[in-house]
Amino acid sequence: MADAPVNTTPNPALTALREQIDALDRELLALLNRRASLAQAVGELKKHEGSVVFRPEREAQVIDGMKAANAGPLKPESVAPIWREIMSACRALETPTRVAYLGPAGTFSELAALGYFGSSIVRVPCASIDEVFRTTTAGAADFGVVPVENSTEGVVARSLDLFLTTPLFIIGETSLFVRHNLLRKEQSLADIKAIVAHPQALAQCHGWLSYHLPDVERRPVASNAEGARLAALDPTLAAVASERAGSEYGLHVVAPAIQDDPHNRTRFAIVTHPERHPTPQASGHDCTSLVVSVNNRPGAVHDMLVPLKEHGVSMTRFESRPARSADQWEYYFYIDLQGHPEQPALSQALAQLRSVCSFFKLLGTYPLDVH
Repeated sequence: MADAPVNTTPNPALTALREQIDALDRELLALLNRRASLAQAVGELKKHEGSVVFRPEREAQVIDGMKAANAGPLKPESVAPIWREIMSACRALETPTRVAYLGPAGTFSELAALGYFGSSIVRVPCASIDEVFRTTTAGAADFGVVPVENSTEGVVARSLDLFLTTPLFIIGETSLFVRHNLLRKEQSLADIKAIVAHPQALAQCHGWLSYHLPDVERRPVASNAEGARLAALDPTLAAVASERAGSEYGLHVVAPAIQDDPHNRTRFAIVTHPERHPTPQASGHDCTSLVVSVNNRPGAVHDMLVPLKEHGVSMTRFESRPARSADQWEYYFYIDLQGHPEQPALSQALAQLRSVCSFFKLLGTYPLDVH
């Protein structure tokens, strides 16, 4: 039986709609170029004033305004990434923004950097979290993106430790849904000698790996994308990484979404040097992060929390880390508070808190990731 002939006659209604879309696209491009010209004018004024190009609170306000003005049918969650890319492209006309993150290409840290700054940046992949801090501290990058907390495994201890020993402070945050995949050159689970991934990823997939590959060695490496790179060179290796990493290194997705928690997310901090960037102004939905320590005496932790209660300040995170000192029972406490120091209640609480702490360091004040 012969195949039915394909109807190649254009649908007039479809053609008309496409023509309208094409015309609108040209209008949008013209409007975007007008916006870019205004952004360039703003950039010239900033140069004369000596002010910074990137203001996270300003970009948060722009996105909030666009979401509020959105009448559909675009979904609110679609508005933010569109405007981030527009602002990223316009910002790049003023000056290139160099962003350091844990590399190589294809890491979740890279995805977080692109999601926060947009794709019009100069990417600075680093071999370790330590190198991200060093590169940003030295000025080889304007900003760094570092993981600080995972919904499955908790805090990223190395990032927290480095906040104590470097001058960098936080000016923003972003969170990312982390979907781990088993990647390999071969489309099979057979004959895998080792699984290579970042220790956090191996921990986040512990249950799946224990059930499906119980006797296979788990080999920690500096990043998931590094594991994917190694798996591309050795067919006996399998990596745990993102689909982007698989595409980057030509690997098959042997098993998708192998993380034990289906809602697995990682929170990233955006860091920079205080001499190169001011503290963001209040945006209306801010977080203030600090690290403190108190003398080891009865009631010390209670006294530390009293100022927050007295001034009605909400605490959203409280983590302890052992201090690397002669006294093994000394601890640092990492605290996130709702609000901005420009608000009287938080300002007074911080002043009182500082007076009862033996160590006090403000890690940053920044707009919350609510997009």
